[in-house]
Amino acid sequence: MTKTRHILTSALMIPLACLMAVPFYYIIVNTFKTQEETANHPLALPTHWVFENYTKVFQGTEILHSLLNTIYVTAASIFLMLAIGSLAAFGRITGRSKVSTIIGGVLVAAFVIPGQATLIPLYRMLVGVHLVDSLNGLVVLYACGSIFCYYLILGYMRTIPAEIMEAARIDGAGPFRIYWTIVLPLIRPILVTVGVFQTMWVWNDFITPNVFISSQDKQTLVLQVYSAVGQFTTDWPAFMTLTVIVLIPMVIFFVLMQRHIVSGLVSGSVKG
Repeated sequence: MTKTRHILTSALMIPLACLMAVPFYYIIVNTFKTQEETANHPLALPTHWVFENYTKVFQGTEILHSLLNTIYVTAASIFLMLAIGSLAAFGRITGRSKVSTIIGGVLVAAFVIPGQATLIPLYRMLVGVHLVDSLNGLVVLYACGSIFCYYLILGYMRTIPAEIMEAARIDGAGPFRIYWTIVLPLIRPILVTVGVFQTMWVWNDFITPNVFISSQDKQTLVLQVYSAVGQFTTDWPAFMTLTVIVLIPMVIFFVLMQRHIVSGLVSGSVKG
């Protein structure tokens, strides 16, 4: 029975995997073609492999500068989201009161509101504090993703036996010491899981930097890809080369971290 199930699963998943791989094949194979060949034979292998597209992209765009901008925004945002989300979850666990319950309800309401509906108010707020067209402004906006982190970490943190924190409190440990030396190491799996999800979101996000960034020297990688699309003509091989350059770090990152995603979510599903 188990062998039959494995065969059926493979028979279903292999065609689906091949179907999902078609867009990646389409993008990658066209980075080694000329503009004419890409237009005439988009799915065929190149008749003559052209490697100049990658050289042209690195020489003709600020791709490296945009890469540094993206790394800074992603790293700073993830750090703030994990710090704020874990501290808020710890406060919710250890300080249960009517105030924390009300705040939790407000966060639920904020979580269900689509981000696109708040773009105009957010823009006006950032104008008031001079953070529009600023990488730090992007970091502040992405830090709002702490709400997502808070809920995942809260569910995981509830699986930690209360006796552990109570014993530390009896021994004289303060709240921050309990959080830093006891809770933080125990919730590391969910921190990694949330960090992976949020890293992929921030790295690939287009709407936020497109609305709040206007300077060329502050563009992220995704904006570099968008700027490669011309109004009347587009160099499709160069466009797809930029797309591949943006995708490669995230593909490598996801492959390396995927086992932590599963372990983090599964570890928090059972108490004890």
